[in-house]
Amino acid sequence: MKILLIEDDGALAEALAGALRDADLLVERAGSGAAADFLVRTERYDAVILDLGLPDGDGTQWLAQWREDGFDLPVLVLTARERWSDKAAGFSAGADDYVTKPFETAEVLFRLRALVRRSHGHAHPVLSCGALSYDTHVGSVTLAGRPITLTAQESRLLAYLMHAAPRIVSRTELAEHVYDRDHEPDSNVIDVQISRLRKKLGSRRIATLRGQGYRMVDDTPS
Repeated sequence: MKILLIEDDGALAEALAGALRDADLLVERAGSGAAADFLVRTERYDAVILDLGLPDGDGTQWLAQWREDGFDLPVLVLTARERWSDKAAGFSAGADDYVTKPFETAEVLFRLRALVRRSHGHAHPVLSCGALSYDTHVGSVTLAGRPITLTAQESRLLAYLMHAAPRIVSRTELAEHVYDRDHEPDSNVIDVQISRLRKKLGSRRIATLRGQGYRMVDDTPS
C-alpha cells in the first residue's frame, strides 16, 4: 500500500514514516500543502495522512479542495487541536478519520489500515480468499491455518491483490501502488515475484489474465 504522509515536523515525519515502512507500507512525504497538492494530483495513493498545521495553509483547506476536485482517497487527519469544533471542521472538509497528537504509532497504523480496507469494500480486518487469509492488523498470512513467511515486497504485493480481490489488477496499478516510484520494477520483476508467491501459496491462487493483469482466485473445491 502506498501512503502519502503530509507533515511539516521533520522529526515526527521521519519517525512515523519509519514505523509505516517497518509495517511494509510504501511512504512518500510532503512537508507543505503545495508539495502535497502536486503529489495528490500526479501520483496514486491508497491513503493520505494529513497534518492540519501546515506552513502554507490549514490542512482542511487543501483537503476541501481535493474533495471538490474529485479526489476520494482515504484521509487520516493528524493534529494537536483537541477542540471538537476543529475536529468537526476536518470531517466537514472531507476527512475520514482523526488522530490527536500526541498519538501512539500503533493507533495510527490500525486506523490507517482500516481506512484502506474499507475503501476497498472490506469490513472485516481479516481478508480471505479460500483457505488463504491476510490479517490487515498485523500483516500476517496463513494458508489453511498454517503461517506463511513472505518477504516485505511479497507481502506488499499480496496485500494489494487481496484488498483488490476479486478485481483484476493491472501491471501498471501494481507498479504504482506496490513499488517505490523512484525504484519502479523492471518488466519481469512483477512476474518473478508473482511466481514466488505462487510457489508459497499454490500455483492456482493467483491467476494471470493475458493483457489485463492478475487476480486472486478462490480455489476452494465447489
